[in-house]
Amino acid sequence: MKTTSSKQVELCCHAPEAQAVFVAGTFNDWRPDATPLRRQADGHWRSTLPLPHGHHEFKFIVDGQWCCEPGCEHEFQGCPKCVPNEFGTMNRFVDVT
Repeated sequence: MKTTSSKQVELCCHAPEAQAVFVAGTFNDWRPDATPLRRQADGHWRSTLPLPHGHHEFKFIVDGQWCCEPGCEHEFQGCPKCVPNEFGTMNRFVDVT
C-alpha cells in the first residue's frame, strides 16, 4: 500500500479588522467553518495545516465573506498566487512538494 506523505503548510492573511477568519479549500471539501485561523498581534491570521503533496486551491472566509485575499475579491488585482475559478472569481493556491 502506498502512503501519502504530507507537509506542514502555513496559510496566512492580513485582516486586522476581522472578527473571525477561516480557510476553505480542496483540502477540507470547501467547508467554510472547518478550518479557523488564529489572530496574531500584527493583524495577520494564521493556521498551519498538514497538506498532502500536490496542488491545493483555497479561499479565506473573513467575517463570512469569501475572498482570495482581503482586498482581492473579484478579478485578479495583483493577488498573490491566485488562479481563476469557475465562478468568475479567484482562488489562492499552494503547491506542496
